[in-house]
Amino acid sequence: MSIDEIKKLDIKDRIILMNEIWATLESEDLKIESPSWHEDILKERIENINNNNAKYISLEELKAK
Repeated sequence: MSIDEIKKLDIKDRIILMNEIWATLESEDLKIESPSWHEDILKERIENINNNNAKYISLEELKAK
């Protein structure tokens, strides 16, 4: 099925298709590693939280960005 064919489906059928694709991925034993920079960012964020240097914003502020 091409992207153009998918775009022609109504939203309900696209969601069903997406769920079916996701189910095929979940059933496979995939070993996909996150890139190393993900770990670096998480460590930095945890360090900021532990040192009381984390900056928090509201959901409204986030949506406005």
